[in-house]
Amino acid sequence: MEERTLTPEDIDRIIEMAWEDRTPFEAIELQFGLSEANVIKLMRQEMKASSWRMWRERVQGRATKHRAKSAVDDARFKSTLQKNITFNKISKRR
Repeated sequence: MEERTLTPEDIDRIIEMAWEDRTPFEAIELQFGLSEANVIKLMRQEMKASSWRMWRERVQGRATKHRAKSAVDDARFKSTLQKNITFNKISKRR
């Protein structure tokens, strides 16, 4: 798969990121150096067959798992009550 040996914690995090809808494969590749094909191989090795099939069905063709296909650049929710945090000091609400 790759030269670098993955720790059990790395494998757990990769699986968690792969299940997340908004985490693209590119983020996994950037952080762990695994291509989409290698993530698929890892998921197949680490998961039960039924769980792997469910994950593959869920992920296949999902635009949000591929940054280039995703129409959403930053769809994170940000509350209007949230203030900027500077120098580790949190602004008080009015």
